[in-house]
Amino acid sequence: MQLANRLVYLLGSSNRKPHEFRGFTQFTASISSLKVAWRKDSKLDQAIENDKKWKHCARVVKEVLNEPGQVIPLHYLEKRRERLRLPVKIKTFLYLNPGLFDTYMDRVRPKSDPVTFIRASDRLRQFLEEESRIYIKNENFLVSKLCKLLMMSKDNVVSADKLVQVKREFGFPNDFLVNLVPKYPEYFNLIGEPGEGKSFLQLVTWNPEFAKSVIELRAEEESRLTGIRSRPAFNWKLPPGFFIRKEVREWIRDWIELPYISPYNDASHLDQSSREMEKRTVGVFHELLSLSIYKRVPIDILGKFSDEYRFSNAFSNVFTRHSGIFYMSLKCGIKTAMLREAYKDSELIDLDPLLEIKDKFLELLAEGHKQKAERLRLQREMVQKDMKMMAVSNNGLDYHKYEEELLDEEEDAELSTLTSS
Repeated sequence: MQLANRLVYLLGSSNRKPHEFRGFTQFTASISSLKVAWRKDSKLDQAIENDKKWKHCARVVKEVLNEPGQVIPLHYLEKRRERLRLPVKIKTFLYLNPGLFDTYMDRVRPKSDPVTFIRASDRLRQFLEEESRIYIKNENFLVSKLCKLLMMSKDNVVSADKLVQVKREFGFPNDFLVNLVPKYPEYFNLIGEPGEGKSFLQLVTWNPEFAKSVIELRAEEESRLTGIRSRPAFNWKLPPGFFIRKEVREWIRDWIELPYISPYNDASHLDQSSREMEKRTVGVFHELLSLSIYKRVPIDILGKFSDEYRFSNAFSNVFTRHSGIFYMSLKCGIKTAMLREAYKDSELIDLDPLLEIKDKFLELLAEGHKQKAERLRLQREMVQKDMKMMAVSNNGLDYHKYEEELLDEEEDAELSTLTSS
């Protein structure tokens, strides 16, 4: 199907024929005047919801491991619960996620009363070793990803401190500036000391193999498979029932026919308010989201890189204006830009290699729950045996009610051990 015909279908106007499209010079609406109403996409919102528990756990683990000695008093961590965006108390979190941490009693200061401390469990430390192995296995992939972020930026330089802030979104290890960057002086030059606000990561060598976007690589693959030269183009995937006003629909038809502008091409000559610059900006966002672990990034994080990637002040409007390419989720009170083509319903289609880390972490959580369930099963069997013996000598005893009370007491006792000696 020709591109023009495909767009007619996707944009909901199948009665218009390709030759009836307005020419580029005929349609003069400015980009800033084009407004597209936001529409909820429940399936893509669910993708964010599915990762809430994993992210809660990851934040708490990071908080503990960043402490001196990688231990912290439980009540100190409780005070940080709001900042960690944790919906339950820390002792409840530990109960719901067994296997992550061990608890023990110690003094915060000499002669002070002992309090409960938490530290990484042996299983969590084994996971951290596995995490390091996964990073090493994917080191070349990480280097190419970091190079791409620099190659798209103005002057091929990005604030090192900003890169640290987005390391989770793109899958970089915590120590990538200290251990990864110095290993590749042919690619990277670190200027200044990270953490002082005046440090920058500079690209040393331009590798043409890295200077191809996901869209360009896809077009090359289609050309190879079909033997017909394919033009790089964005995929449009509007959700069912989505409505776009006529004037916006016409603008998009004209805009989509503009030549694709690679995010790795120099854009200094483009007018910031031109359709060509809009084409380039959409290409940059498409590539940034494609490089991210989950093919989605909070909009406020993207906004930190406005200078480096030449985003306009109203850059977030791109995600609603081009709603066939992107989705802007409002889930959890955070605006998140998502790449539509990367998802089938709420599941990612092509998984980033670094998501193996998440899989290993979920295995750790599952093992902890399995052991907890087994422990509760044994406790239940012991209660049942005791109750049967007592029932023989006391026929008036409400067996099932008393069994439930005892099991509740067992669980309460398990929770209380987290905060008492």
